[in-house]
Amino acid sequence: MKRTFAAIGVSMLASVAAAQSAAPFTIGIITDMSGTYSAITGKGSIEAAKMAIDDFGGKVLNRPVDIITADHQNKSDIAGAVARKWLEEGTVQALAEGTNSATTAAALAAAKAKNRVMLVTSAGSPIFTNEQCSDSGVHFGYDTNAVARTIVGPLVKQGKDTWYFVTADYAGGHALQSSIVPLVEKMKGKVVGSVLHPFQATDFSSYLLQAQASKAKVIVAANAGKDTINTMKQAAEFQVGQDGKQAMATSLLFLSDIKAMGLPIAQKLYAATPFYWDMNEATRTFARRFQQRTGFAPEMTHAASYSGVLHYLKAVQASGSVDARAVTQKMKELPVNDFWNSNVRVRADGRVLHNFYLVQVKTPAESKSQFDLLKVLSEVPGGDAFPSIAEGKCVAAKDGK
Repeated sequence: MKRTFAAIGVSMLASVAAAQSAAPFTIGIITDMSGTYSAITGKGSIEAAKMAIDDFGGKVLNRPVDIITADHQNKSDIAGAVARKWLEEGTVQALAEGTNSATTAAALAAAKAKNRVMLVTSAGSPIFTNEQCSDSGVHFGYDTNAVARTIVGPLVKQGKDTWYFVTADYAGGHALQSSIVPLVEKMKGKVVGSVLHPFQATDFSSYLLQAQASKAKVIVAANAGKDTINTMKQAAEFQVGQDGKQAMATSLLFLSDIKAMGLPIAQKLYAATPFYWDMNEATRTFARRFQQRTGFAPEMTHAASYSGVLHYLKAVQASGSVDARAVTQKMKELPVNDFWNSNVRVRADGRVLHNFYLVQVKTPAESKSQFDLLKVLSEVPGGDAFPSIAEGKCVAAKDGK
């Protein structure tokens, strides 16, 4: 009888262990599902992450990979609260996305506290590989430093050497402007003025008329999403940047923005991006798959979501761990390879060194299809697009830790 009970006990323990080993390995995506940035993150970022999981094989460490999502409503307190709840309850093994810099910072703080990884795939502030660099954060996609380096040099060399900024009055907007200004001045250009506008402003007329009166050769819309769309619509209304003497540039541009503006308004606008769906056959193939699932073409943020999740899963499998230090160390050892990146390095500060491209919005005559919206003018290698570790503020990376 004792042997029978012992056998039953062993069997039960084996069943429990098997059930635990088969428990889902969950990645928590905290994103904007309904607000200003939902078109460039939200559903698209979630679907891109799911595609990465499918392409990885659906399992890691013999556990099925799953996704859980939450809408932070562009509020950092909500992002932080959701991240902490998930991590404290053991609901997720990692976090991803984040959207804007404030909500991403809140989620990253929770990941640091629990020794888990946060995949930064849409926030543009360089703080995540500078002041806030850590074993928990890996920054995929763009940041404002790379955008600035990609835009400024070519335009100043064309003689566009005076600049004016219409800047969103929040952390991301300030970061965009502060990344560009030193480069303009370094190249002997001049910033002739700037003006701040509130988040989700509706009336840009006074800001744009000030920019026009400055006679700056480049007017930069240092904002994003609906703010950029409204800036450009009203710029067209007041004929700002349409006299051939002033050019419009934006420090952040997405295909959804162009679609919302319409090509007649967005045409000839300069921007920078690490990804465009029509770069080569691999990106076009991904774009077709993505569009079948979402109904729209992938943005750079969606590509970063795919790339981040896929590379993270590879590192988890290779390290056999979910602890932040072990996983991010492996992410830095392994080259990033996917439909978009070829042997791209993750630097010691957590920065993924994507190449960047100066792009210009096509004219209606140049566009041949629904999402044929950009032309690539020049390329900047990833090693040149981002400031070096020595130039940055990541103490741990400088110390070799």
